[in-house]
Amino acid sequence: MGVSDNRTGAQTRGRGRRAWSQVRDDVIGAAALLLADGGPAAVDFSSVSAASGVSRVTLRKHWDSPAALALDAYVASVGVDMPIRDTGDLRADLAAVMSAFVETMRDPRHRRAAAQLIGAAQLDPAMAASFSDHYFGPRRHRLVALLRLGRMRGQLRDDVEPEIVIDLLWGAMYQRILLPHLVGTLDEAAARALLDITLHGAAPTRPAVPTSTEEGQPS
Repeated sequence: MGVSDNRTGAQTRGRGRRAWSQVRDDVIGAAALLLADGGPAAVDFSSVSAASGVSRVTLRKHWDSPAALALDAYVASVGVDMPIRDTGDLRADLAAVMSAFVETMRDPRHRRAAAQLIGAAQLDPAMAASFSDHYFGPRRHRLVALLRLGRMRGQLRDDVEPEIVIDLLWGAMYQRILLPHLVGTLDEAAARALLDITLHGAAPTRPAVPTSTEEGQPS
């Protein structure tokens, strides 16, 4: 069964059932609204079915759990792609990515959903794997590649691990999303300060060039 048992209206337009891509868009849209309004707990198959007109049988066929559907809805809402571009200026490139993240998390609905989904993933191995495969993993992979390019250009020390830089930057930003007493403190100024301090610590060190007071004699 591909759509709701109610076979009237939009569900039977044209010559038959809608394409799965259209049905999926309706499901994700309905789940995203429920997630924004009530958090992951509000995304259950019955509620999504009622809001989207897609049967619970179909929902269970394509999503292992309501939590997995909630995660898909979240990813669709905030977007998988980040403005990761290698312009040759590592600081500017990282600043653009962090700014986009800050802007997304400025919306309390996205911020709340992120915190609740991360919490739920601690108890749901399948959801944790999906989070890694479809959200954190792709983003982290692209950031690692960007940082490696910066390191190759000498913008980071040779011994700096890109993964550690990511942990320092995004770990600090997520802390301001997850810890109750810090919620709402993630802004552009905080992101700039994090970036400046992190890159200062990771900057290449240039050996001092000896100076001399007499030709051939170091000072």
